[in-house]
Amino acid sequence: MITTLSEALQGNPYQGYAYSYPHKTAYRAFPSPIPLQQLWSAENREALFLYVHIPFCEMRCGFCNLFTMSNPKEDLVIAYLHALERQAGMVKAALGEAAFARLAVGGGTPSFLEEAELDKLFATLEKKMMTQPEAISFSFEVSPKTVTPSKLRYLRERGVDRISIGVQSFLEEESKALGRPQRNAEVHQALEWIRQTDFRTFNIDLIYGGATQTPQSWLLTLEKTLAYQPEEIYLYPLYVRPLTGLEKLGTDWDNFRLHLYRLGRDYLLSNGYEQVSMRMFRKKGVATAEDIAYCCQEDGMVGLGAGARSYTNAVHYATEYAVGRKGIKGIIGDFVERNPESYRYAEYGIQLNEAEQQRRYLIKSMLHSQGLSLDRFRQRFGLNPLDQYSQLHELLRLGLARLDAEERLSLTPAGLERSDPIGPWLYSESILALMHQYELQ
Repeated sequence: MITTLSEALQGNPYQGYAYSYPHKTAYRAFPSPIPLQQLWSAENREALFLYVHIPFCEMRCGFCNLFTMSNPKEDLVIAYLHALERQAGMVKAALGEAAFARLAVGGGTPSFLEEAELDKLFATLEKKMMTQPEAISFSFEVSPKTVTPSKLRYLRERGVDRISIGVQSFLEEESKALGRPQRNAEVHQALEWIRQTDFRTFNIDLIYGGATQTPQSWLLTLEKTLAYQPEEIYLYPLYVRPLTGLEKLGTDWDNFRLHLYRLGRDYLLSNGYEQVSMRMFRKKGVATAEDIAYCCQEDGMVGLGAGARSYTNAVHYATEYAVGRKGIKGIIGDFVERNPESYRYAEYGIQLNEAEQQRRYLIKSMLHSQGLSLDRFRQRFGLNPLDQYSQLHELLRLGLARLDAEERLSLTPAGLERSDPIGPWLYSESILALMHQYELQ
């Protein structure tokens, strides 16, 4: 068990993406199903985040550990959308009066759906969940292979104002080495179509650290990315995870990713972008979904679909988790075939006591460039986090965090680039124990 920050920083800084707490590998089956109405009855439902998961792609990239399966049969896709509709009806009934500040459809690759299937999806959002997509921040994920001008116009007309596309690299040989073969002509065409469709926010995902990548090729990819002037850019380090295509190759990946991260960060900062987190960069002066009145530390999330997670203050719940195709297929099959009444209950997840709620607030705040407001933490929990968590003093001592005059504690550039080891170092021992006991499917 890692007990000091020095130990946490000595190893590979890119062992996993610390983006949520508790991690999904800490989830377990509840002793008995918990009614959703009970879970949500005391929650603030004035500014929720609605997330819908479409677990299908045209191919499974070698680096991917998302909950998705490639090239499903058409009847499975249709059955899934019908199940999503049934679930939405039950969930909305359990929520009662609720308002959504943000909406996102992710995956997988939601643009894998054809327009008739998108019609079905939007009918579920509007008629079952009673959302108004055109009136709230609405993000939708696409891939170069699955977008067309017609599909993009459809999404824009139905209220989507943020499009996110995974490019990863503009060098075909690098994409192929990542287990994601794609033609540059196809990528550029997709990006031009997106830019022409005039979404308020255009995001491009890139990956650094592949075995064939060089600093020069990484800067070339960044240069080509900026030619499209996206409002947001995410820089993801390559992770080689169990049960993914790259892990099975057995390659020994080196640790030059930190150098590439710094190159990418400095390049974007010098070209008009600001850093929001270790991965996210946003064009200065541009209003994006980050400006919406939703706080991930404080406001709830409602997840629909197999693989989607939901968050109340005290309970996080989801379907079971898997990475391997067999495990994912089984979970999707169960989701499609289950008794509609079962959608009224949370069956799998984790219950957070007061201490874990505090720790989640701390971690989610610290991994964002805005940092942790000591005053806000005191108002919410009645405690000073500097008295509660000795680790924060170690971050300050090592120059990985700073405390400003407004009592906001945030990571320094040196700390932000080490977000992935710092995040798990802040996890509680009980959560780490659950994660270590988990057997990946």
